Amino acid sequence: MTSLNGMELKHHLWYRKPAAEWNEALPIGNGRLGAMIFGGTAEEKLQLNEDSVWYGGPRDRNNEDALPHLPQIRKLIMEGRLQEAEELAAMTMAGLPEAQRHYVPLGDLLLSFGQHGQLAEDYMRELDLERGVSRVSYRIGGIRYTRELFASYPDQAIVIRITADKQEAVTFKARFNRRNWRYVEKTDKWEASGLVMRGDCGGEGGSSFSAVLKAVPEGGVCRTLGEYLLVDGASSVTLLLAAGTTFRHPDPELDGKRRLEELSRVPYAELLARHVADYRELYGRVELKLPENPDKAALPTDERLKRFQHGEEDHGLIATYFQFGRYLLIASSRPGSLPANLQGIWNDSFTPPWDSKFTININAQMNYWHAENCNLAECHEPLFELIERMREPGRVTAGVMYGCRGFTAHHNTDIWADTAPQDTYLPASFWPMGAAWLCLHLWEHYRFGQDRYFLARAYETMKEAALFLLDYLIEDGEGRLVTCPSVSPENRYKLPNGETGVLCAGATMDFQIIEALFDACMQSAEIIGRDEAFRKELAAALKRLPKPQIGRYGQIQEWMEDYEEAEPGHRHISHLFALYPGEGMNVDSTPELAAAARTTLDHRLANGGGHTGWSRAWIINFWARLLDADKAYENVRAMLHNSTLPNLFDNHPPFQIDGNFGGTAGIAEMLLQSHAGMIRLLPALPNSWSDGEVRGLRARDGFTLNFTWTKGQVTEVVVFCAVSGPCRIKAPGLEPVSFTGEAGRSYTFTKKRVE
Repeated sequence: MTSLNGMELKHHLWYRKPAAEWNEALPIGNGRLGAMIFGGTAEEKLQLNEDSVWYGGPRDRNNEDALPHLPQIRKLIMEGRLQEAEELAAMTMAGLPEAQRHYVPLGDLLLSFGQHGQLAEDYMRELDLERGVSRVSYRIGGIRYTRELFASYPDQAIVIRITADKQEAVTFKARFNRRNWRYVEKTDKWEASGLVMRGDCGGEGGSSFSAVLKAVPEGGVCRTLGEYLLVDGASSVTLLLAAGTTFRHPDPELDGKRRLEELSRVPYAELLARHVADYRELYGRVELKLPENPDKAALPTDERLKRFQHGEEDHGLIATYFQFGRYLLIASSRPGSLPANLQGIWNDSFTPPWDSKFTININAQMNYWHAENCNLAECHEPLFELIERMREPGRVTAGVMYGCRGFTAHHNTDIWADTAPQDTYLPASFWPMGAAWLCLHLWEHYRFGQDRYFLARAYETMKEAALFLLDYLIEDGEGRLVTCPSVSPENRYKLPNGETGVLCAGATMDFQIIEALFDACMQSAEIIGRDEAFRKELAAALKRLPKPQIGRYGQIQEWMEDYEEAEPGHRHISHLFALYPGEGMNVDSTPELAAAARTTLDHRLANGGGHTGWSRAWIINFWARLLDADKAYENVRAMLHNSTLPNLFDNHPPFQIDGNFGGTAGIAEMLLQSHAGMIRLLPALPNSWSDGEVRGLRARDGFTLNFTWTKGQVTEVVVFCAVSGPCRIKAPGLEPVSFTGEAGRSYTFTKKRVE
């Protein structure tokens, strides 16, 4: 891969010193197994995670008092008696108990190296995004020590290669640790070259876990002593680590041992080659080149970030940030794993912020905004599997709490696909739209890939979420169909008398999600040829939904009434769902609504909006959809300036991965959009990205595009067609392109010719 000036361009994160804290450590992962690498010299720590290590087991938390009191709650809301409605809802609708399960760490792997009494020189630690490999290298006493680390998806193990450029110079001891939770685990020796840590995840009905470590030394002596694995005088050592829980395997220890016994017979070079080939097949699909400054590229990542935060331009860092978001999704969401949670898979706390669950009033969805357009469709699959597991508990919640058909979920779920309300937090908890929003990801997957077999399966899930909403909607005094009770996540409104409210009849976001889901169901049913009567029922309901309203300040109203907001700079901007990720508002077909959306964003930002990382990422996407390059770029800069940690993790604060994923999605949205019946190239290109190249971004309807531009003008486009069908492209510098593509063919367009 070469840069614009012909120099080699390698996207990597690198540093001149070990991580002093977790937010400086570097992540590796294979979807299921993850580690944060600190890169110490005499003492190294790998903080470990396995995606199914969650506290506690499944429970039925649905509150049976919800349904009998639902008519009264609705009546109180309709009459404006909010305090009474919210007090009754807090008692009758909250989950029992109110909290879902939470994600916890697997533990730490600690390595203590001998012959490391002197200070290390010529130190470097890096994360090579091109190969998915982390590396630590330094010299002590004239000896060069090197560690390579990666999490292999094909071999389902973490691999650590420790070498020295002098024979018999590798000596260390290794052990597992679980810090303050050590009492739930025990470490045993596994013959002369391995360790096993096992224990319970905790809580009633919880899983049991096991982590297995095996050393494969070249030369030297390997033995176990107490809870330690000791290696003396080796020339090199490969450490293999496997882990699992009874969530997937009846005996995770046996499974881990069998896996490592097999891998211990495979040469390290082959393990590395298998990992890199698998990883590159995903990562290598997309390239992004922006104007690069070679002087900046020679700086460590933390120094580049500091300079950027002090106002310097660094488009190469932005391109690396973009690819880092793709790397993180590959590392935290692969077929067979759980979906990426609030922290991907990287969590070092036994009581993590917001429980490190799947928050489904935006955060889990944002994790997957870049899965399709950034050519990582397979990484979307774990989310689909979770949605399928949510259907059965969601049916119970729909029936017990609301007396409705179909399935529903609120603003959170966990490993057990729990769909009852989480917490008694009125601005968020009693919002029954989580399943509906998630199901739109099924529709998006079809729109990009055009797989009708997938759509036929996904349709039944989308239909079941739509059935719930058909039953849940009630008629208001004007004959409209509205949601009640609901909220606009997670904002509050003010009544003219000064009272603050949360529960409402009809939040704007609800109607935007319902319209998107009903449209998706109608189109899906037509494509696969079924359910004509159901299509008519959805169409009739759509006509009775309230439409987006423009308020007294020229803004999109967040509620049906033109209330004042309690927090004008709130982090959620839920009422612009139809601008992004929805499609109900755009500059071409709804210019008045697009202008009102702009006013809404200006108002939010003027009052301190975008103060969390994920909110800032959402704002990038909003401005991109409004075709405002300057505002989009201004918020990309703000993302890295205000909400990015030294290891490029998103800072909510604290660390929350959705901002990384949403930021990558936003950069892609600035370069290519395909939501309004055409493919639009460079729709929000800032002047400072005047020259560049993209390879491998995907568009809806089954197209993948490579394109280059100079001075903001597209010079060449290559379109790859996965299926046959019409394609329309609008790009600065090219005449409008319209053609019917043939499956398996590619088409090239330039200013002067078509091939």
